[in-house]
Amino acid sequence: MEEEDIGYTIKEAIAEARRCLKCGKPQCRTGCPIENNIPAFNLALSQGNFGEAHSIIAERSNLPAICGRVCPHEKQCEGHCILNNKGAPIRIGKIERFIADFHADMKLAHEKLPAKTRGKVAVIGSGPAGLTVAGDLARQGFNVVVYESEAEPGGILLYGIPDFRLPKDVVRREIKNIESLGVNFVTNTTVGRDTTISQLFEQGFDAVFIGTGTALARSLNLPGEDLKGVVQSNYLLHMVRLFNDGKVGRSEVPVDDGDRVIVIGAGNVAMDAARTAIRMKAASVTVCYRKTIDDMKAARAEYDGAIKDGVVFLWQHTPVCFEGENGKLTGFRVSTPEGEKVIAADKVLLAVGSRPASQIVAGTPDIAVNESGYFITKEKPYGMTSMHGVFAGGDIVHQPATVVLAMREAKKVAVGIASYVDAKKLLAE
Repeated sequence: MEEEDIGYTIKEAIAEARRCLKCGKPQCRTGCPIENNIPAFNLALSQGNFGEAHSIIAERSNLPAICGRVCPHEKQCEGHCILNNKGAPIRIGKIERFIADFHADMKLAHEKLPAKTRGKVAVIGSGPAGLTVAGDLARQGFNVVVYESEAEPGGILLYGIPDFRLPKDVVRREIKNIESLGVNFVTNTTVGRDTTISQLFEQGFDAVFIGTGTALARSLNLPGEDLKGVVQSNYLLHMVRLFNDGKVGRSEVPVDDGDRVIVIGAGNVAMDAARTAIRMKAASVTVCYRKTIDDMKAARAEYDGAIKDGVVFLWQHTPVCFEGENGKLTGFRVSTPEGEKVIAADKVLLAVGSRPASQIVAGTPDIAVNESGYFITKEKPYGMTSMHGVFAGGDIVHQPATVVLAMREAKKVAVGIASYVDAKKLLAE
């Protein structure tokens, strides 16, 4: 599955950057959750200073090639651009992507880093939050070790976002960049099973960050949900990733050639699942959503892409039950403004949200969570849980959101971790 959006050439990127008005009060920065200095990197790029442009982005982001591709720019930086009032905002996402890709392709020199003497921090999970904390702390002189349960780091970036939106070589390249900061990755290790938080502290870590996201998919708890053919969208995306990597056969992918597929939900995961099913040669893909298009959580660009792919959308279709014969799904009953009806289906993909896994919590009773299983954290030091020295951030605290929103919170937690470790060492002295 090749990337569908073609990046800028050098000439196109510079021309687009030169359109920036260099506003006195740049609203694009206000719209960016991590407050990237957009006018500054646009100026550097427009002058041909590619390395400087990358350095400016690196002050705020560890994942520019990823953010440039998957952020909902129309709701954030580009949506706040003053030129958006005329319907022609600066294409900030494509510029950021160009700068990151050019830096990698040309193998430009990396920044000079301080010695890793300030403290030792363990990071659990290598999704957007974990990678952000790891990169920020490594740049500040911390020795950081990232623990990942999968065979390869990347989390949702690798296993949850399809190639046509985010090529996996881009994810792997960004992780290599974080490795070059001095961050170590330990894979195939689940904290809560293979080791514990207490054991990490015994190994000399000064603080632990939990950024495991929301690994467990939610269900609808409707009659017939146990029928063969009712599948979680995240599972489809994960298995397609493994299939594309040659690690499982085609039969392991839960959408077969010629299937009639229904997707329940209207967030970005639903769009990814629907468009992936099309690419796996489903005969038809229909998205059913209980509300209207105005309530859709997915980025408009993802919806437009799904329409272009041939996905059909049915609004105000509320799930009632799954129907089947001999244990196998045959249809999906919904309630509509015109009454109930059954839509024939071979597969139904659930994309109705996710929730935290409980493995770490079960093994660490000192960490408090709310009634939904999300970590409760403090304002000072920012992000610390009820257990001293243990911090959490990203979706595991603030519930499922976008990549850049997880990064924004993670950056704040990284500041909290640094201040905590500094204070801890000062008191020890």
